[in-house]
Amino acid sequence: MVTRPTTRILALLEILQSGGTRTVDDLANRLGVDERTVRRYAVHLTELGIPVRSVRGRYGGYRLAPGFRMPPLMLTDDEALAVLLGLVAGRRTGLLTTSVAATESAAAKVQRVLPEALGRRLDALLQTTDFTAHGGPVVELETTVLLQLAEAARDRTPVAISYTSPNGRRSERIVHPFGIVAHSGRWYVTGADSASDETRTFRLDRITALEPRAGTFGLPDGFDPAERVLSGLAEAPWRHEVSVRVEGTAEQVRSLLPAGLATVHDIPHVDGWVRVRLRAERLDWVPTLLAGLGLPFAVEHPDELRGLVRTLAERLSAAADGTTHPGESSPDGRGGSRAQTLR
Repeated sequence: MVTRPTTRILALLEILQSGGTRTVDDLANRLGVDERTVRRYAVHLTELGIPVRSVRGRYGGYRLAPGFRMPPLMLTDDEALAVLLGLVAGRRTGLLTTSVAATESAAAKVQRVLPEALGRRLDALLQTTDFTAHGGPVVELETTVLLQLAEAARDRTPVAISYTSPNGRRSERIVHPFGIVAHSGRWYVTGADSASDETRTFRLDRITALEPRAGTFGLPDGFDPAERVLSGLAEAPWRHEVSVRVEGTAEQVRSLLPAGLATVHDIPHVDGWVRVRLRAERLDWVPTLLAGLGLPFAVEHPDELRGLVRTLAERLSAAADGTTHPGESSPDGRGGSRAQTLR
């Protein structure tokens, strides 16, 4: 049963949009309110410009004016993508507390009012995308690239892409997109690559141009796009290898880290401490992750990470002291003490 007035008013509109005349008694029962409240809600809808008609007589009640339809939902491609992915990703990764039926119903309602062409493209994206359970900093990308790749993956058609590698080298290649995967705030496409004659994984935010090509291809038997992306990332070289000692048990520390982000191992002959190892292209987010553990830790390598941890410690100390210069130690010396604790 709906409980808030605004929700009940929208529920009344949805009931009336199903057609026919609804008696006041029937509407009151369905909304869980009295008949006087139903009449008040009908007035609210009329004031919003929605043509609610009052029908008198024994079988009277309320109905919408003939031919009335709610205006189409005016969403840009980016907005529609954000709404649908929020619903679907939340359900697939277990982040939503609502029922599966409620989530799918909400997504279906959004899709029904989208322009046909955009609806088909978003449907292709949902059909061809896998989600891992990992969170991370979100990397923005061109929506058109994502939607075109989704269509190509669904229809098994090749695409020509312009790609910029991590070292800045640009290349042109033909890709057979086997599937799209969202992982740790980034989007990837995995498939056969003409430049290497191998199955490769590409980050979508590094694709600068895309053009559909004629032809079709087959998907290898038993191919799992998400598994391929995760294994490829595990094998890929990273700019930074991070090793940190953390006070606590392996089970305790693992529970505080995002799944799949790092490995946690006991340290031989050292009780009460474990070693956390992870790889990263950038280190700027690692100090915040470590501080968020709420446990004492010590950076083993790289040296650059130690400096970033000290900087974060100074900023936190300055914020606690109410100073306006986060880079400076506080007058009573607590800034230096805090940095030493977090080192």
